[in-house]
Amino acid sequence: MIRLRLFGRCRIYHDPVSPVLKAPAEIGWASWFRDIDLITPRKLKGKELLMRTRGWWTVEPEQVADVVEKFGKLAVGEQGELMVEMESEAAAESLSLALSNEFKDQILLAP
Repeated sequence: MIRLRLFGRCRIYHDPVSPVLKAPAEIGWASWFRDIDLITPRKLKGKELLMRTRGWWTVEPEQVADVVEKFGKLAVGEQGELMVEMESEAAAESLSLALSNEFKDQILLAP
């Protein structure tokens, strides 16, 4: 299994940036008739974390997901980083080429 980090160009500064999940998302509950003191921590999945880049990256995250999912699986790494998991080196090279063809230098992979 090969895991590579996924970076996109920042819309403002144009340097490569990648989202990092610093803490689990906290989902609370509200009711019409009473307060519910329940908070459910939940880790985001790879595609959910990628979708949070909307407006931050120069390309739309849905388009990136469409290309990435042809070659691998979006995942969240142990430190919360956005990763792509692939079965082989050939898949990694094919993904890199597809990202370059589709997005030029706007989406990058790094170890």
